[in-house]
Amino acid sequence: MERQGNIKISSENMMPIIKKWLYSDKDIFLREIIANGIDAITKFKKLVELGEASAPEEEYCIKVSVDEKAKTLTVEDNGIGMTEEEVEKYITQIAFSGAADFVSKYEKANGDGIIGHFGLGFYSAYMVSEDIEIFTKSYRDESAVRWESDGESTYTISETDKAERGTKIVMHIAEEEKEFLKESEIRSLIQKYCSFMPYPIYLNFTGKDDKALNTTNPLYLKNPKDCTDEEYKEFYRSTFHDYNEPLFWVHLNMDYPFNLKGILYFPKVRRKVELDRGQVKLYCNQVFIADNIKEVIPEYLMLLNGVIDCPDIPLNVSRSFLQNDSQVKKITKHIVKKVADKLTALFKNEREKYETSWPDLANFIKFGCIKDEDFYDKVKDIIIYQNLSGEYHAITEYLGEKISDADAEAGKEPKTVYYTSDVVGQAQYVKLFKDAGLDAIVCDTFIDPHFISFIEYKEVGRVSFKRIDSDIDGALKEGDSTEEESKEIVELVKADLADRKLEVKAEKFKNANVPAIINVSEFMRRMNEMNSFYAMGEGQDEITLVVNLSCSVVQSLKDLPEEKRKLLSNQIYFLAILSYRKLTSEEMEEYTANNLALMQSYVG
Repeated sequence: MERQGNIKISSENMMPIIKKWLYSDKDIFLREIIANGIDAITKFKKLVELGEASAPEEEYCIKVSVDEKAKTLTVEDNGIGMTEEEVEKYITQIAFSGAADFVSKYEKANGDGIIGHFGLGFYSAYMVSEDIEIFTKSYRDESAVRWESDGESTYTISETDKAERGTKIVMHIAEEEKEFLKESEIRSLIQKYCSFMPYPIYLNFTGKDDKALNTTNPLYLKNPKDCTDEEYKEFYRSTFHDYNEPLFWVHLNMDYPFNLKGILYFPKVRRKVELDRGQVKLYCNQVFIADNIKEVIPEYLMLLNGVIDCPDIPLNVSRSFLQNDSQVKKITKHIVKKVADKLTALFKNEREKYETSWPDLANFIKFGCIKDEDFYDKVKDIIIYQNLSGEYHAITEYLGEKISDADAEAGKEPKTVYYTSDVVGQAQYVKLFKDAGLDAIVCDTFIDPHFISFIEYKEVGRVSFKRIDSDIDGALKEGDSTEEESKEIVELVKADLADRKLEVKAEKFKNANVPAIINVSEFMRRMNEMNSFYAMGEGQDEITLVVNLSCSVVQSLKDLPEEKRKLLSNQIYFLAILSYRKLTSEEMEEYTANNLALMQSYVG
């Protein structure tokens, strides 16, 4: 006999809210409905294990079907099913959790593998449906039940003739949501949200030859010792559609004090000017929750690709956001530790592979250190830099002893470490350094300017970084010049370049073939770089033209007539600038004109 009743909710306005705002993405409804089916099968399997039900002959599975003509989307499981009483309890009483009730009743089942906790997942289907029917038959020897509601707070319930155990949800898709009637769209959603669910999921099932759209036993659930390198690579390719082999990976496999499984891959980044965001997929009992959830995955680990499955994470009602919980912080710390341990083991045991991988790892590790000082403390001894000879050394090898406050007051400075940010563009300076028997490290990624400042902050009093174009005093001199000689050349060059408003110095270099170089204030250049990075405008670098008294071209300035000397001084200036940076279009035009005038002055 058919009868009517009211859906039991605390407010008449709750259904419209649920239909519109329960989830941030409408397409999540399919995950929720399929996950409910998975739960139904898991519950039935546990009853079989407990001897409360007989084992079935058929395969446990979920069948999804699309009927574009009838405008229906159907999800059917062969799980535990429901009696009329259970339908009244779990469907009509919004937020009454059938999962929680089941675990409470069968304590020996302990809830492992059961996904739902809130009882709201079913109602997500109303975000895309104008009417929903439920056909269900319990494993108990009771009549099958049909339930129907258009989501406007009333429903009808009656007996039906469904013969097989399980539940079938028929969603009548609303006109404005008809994209969910396309098989390709549903296939894509199943692969996105349900790719690792524990029972086969079939779309438009026709028979034995159908292939499930999901992998029921993903690699991350296996014991690491049972996995081969090729299996790890294949799982990476199929999950992330990246056909560049990963550098290496970390297999997470923890049962205590919390349950955590997963694999994190270190991808090849192909040296780009900015960090590419990776994709770390978070699952709960093999149900996809979301990508890159910052409460579990620190921002810097999102540069990796990976899968993490943690049934212990405390999900809120929509399963897409985490509640603030101390357990989450413990999980995060464990993941970070495992990543640091993997990097350290590779550095110690496979140094050659580590150095070969460093160009792909460098930005990730440096970014991680800046974002998380605890991570820096774990990996600081394995941060490496190339020197001018191409050899890698740990950055800790370059650090000096920390100077005391008394030493600092006495004028003692931290150890200076020189660096180049562009080996090719700063080739003139690199050669001068090599000729002087000096070394420098190569800092040629976009994150290095920020990272060396971070190192100075973390290792305060131990190190000071200077780019090789910021300081040549002492080390690059061939010998002392007389004050009179220096003063004469400096005054001549200053007069010739008066319009350029720059400082001029004169020194003797070991290399007599370099007429001059540009010296840049390290402090001001860093300030300008920081302002530019934060879109605060870029100021002018404070530069000094250092002319080489060992160079015969520079010495010839004393004997030239003013007009020709001015042309030569400008030529020396432009050559120095070219060794420091590219000329602007205006400077290039001026340089070309000066070059031509200089040549003409020598040919009459």
